[in-house]
Amino acid sequence: MSGEFDTTFHSMGSDVRLLIGSPLAPAAPDPWLAAEREQDFVEDYARRLSRFRADSELSILNADPRPRVPASPLLRAAVRAAVWAAERSGGLVDPTLVRDIERAGYVASLDGASPASLSEALAGAPPRRPASPHADERWRTISVDDREGLVARPPGVRIDTGGTGKGLCADAVAHRLAGYTRFVVDCGGDLAIGGVGAQLEPYRVEIEHPLSGETIRSVEVASGGIASSGLNVRLWQDGEGRFAHHLLDPSTGEPAWTGLVGATALAPTALEAETLAKMALLLGAEGAARVLEGHGGLVVHDGGDVQIIGPLDRRRGVLSVAGGVSR
Repeated sequence: MSGEFDTTFHSMGSDVRLLIGSPLAPAAPDPWLAAEREQDFVEDYARRLSRFRADSELSILNADPRPRVPASPLLRAAVRAAVWAAERSGGLVDPTLVRDIERAGYVASLDGASPASLSEALAGAPPRRPASPHADERWRTISVDDREGLVARPPGVRIDTGGTGKGLCADAVAHRLAGYTRFVVDCGGDLAIGGVGAQLEPYRVEIEHPLSGETIRSVEVASGGIASSGLNVRLWQDGEGRFAHHLLDPSTGEPAWTGLVGATALAPTALEAETLAKMALLLGAEGAARVLEGHGGLVVHDGGDVQIIGPLDRRRGVLSVAGGVSR
């Protein structure tokens, strides 16, 4: 859109893009200054909540032997969001699977690494089945006490906020940009969109097919969140040559192969959209239809077919002949 400040930088293992329109109040910083401020916020957020940094607040919490650990407002917010997503998803988006994801081979950041071939991974994947929650529901043992400034969990229960971190970050930056006519915050494909100007002239968001990389649909969004989850970005081979990815079936602790390779969800916030997209992909086609029918979305099947669900088919946009999903 003309007149917006548009910048992209790298953080949280992905590209982060900010589009910021004119300030609504004379005292508000110019859009380029607001963008610098928000880049500092995102990079600080990433450093403090990284599972891959031993000195991050998250890693220090996970290593602490006490059942109740002092935590900053940022860390408390991230943990609360992770528990919220677990509750919202019935335990499918489970933040307590750190040991399992490390056992699958995701110990260090994959930032900059080329993903393995999704087509080859699908050819060798086990029989498809929907994921289900873990019976012990460890996430229910986590609580946040804002009055005392604490996070409580049994010692040894490690927390991973990565499953909700980009959505939460996008929503936080969007809140900080509420004084601008229009804005987009894109944290690696988790988008928060808003501003009075966007109501008049919505943003067009392109959705990409995880197998072909082609744009399969563009949808106009005036406010709220839109997010995609797919198997094509964080995909690797373990030490025995088996393919693995970052979306685990909590009931087994193994990568989930559900018959879907991608899902996109719309929702009032980026955090909810991210959670719904992960739920849809983990549940497979039948469960995805139930999850996405409220706000709208789409899923991509192993064979490449695209299924549009709920109100998405009534939004302005053009479905291409390629068929598929993206961010």
